[in-house]
Amino acid sequence: MTRPSSSFFGLILLLIGHAAAAPEPDPRPRAVRSSACQEHTNLHGRLDVVEKRVEVTVEKLEAELAALLEAIEAPKWRPLLDNTGHTAVDILEDPVQRGT
Repeated sequence: MTRPSSSFFGLILLLIGHAAAAPEPDPRPRAVRSSACQEHTNLHGRLDVVEKRVEVTVEKLEAELAALLEAIEAPKWRPLLDNTGHTAVDILEDPVQRGT
């Protein structure tokens, strides 16, 4: 039976050391890296502002829709609805076809 040579063990140890070593440093200069990080941070800040505006707009639209639905369901509009909940008058219908 042959014995592995010491160079084989050296090669194995070298490969293990290379695999366990820390990743290579970023080749870009520090100023470029910090600039990119700052741009990334600024982008997230702008996205947060847009997200907040969208949330506020949706909340306002939900409130408006609720108010409109409440106004439509008010008693003074009830005569326009029949028993099944469908409108008795179609406001989108051509007035000539309606007979008015």
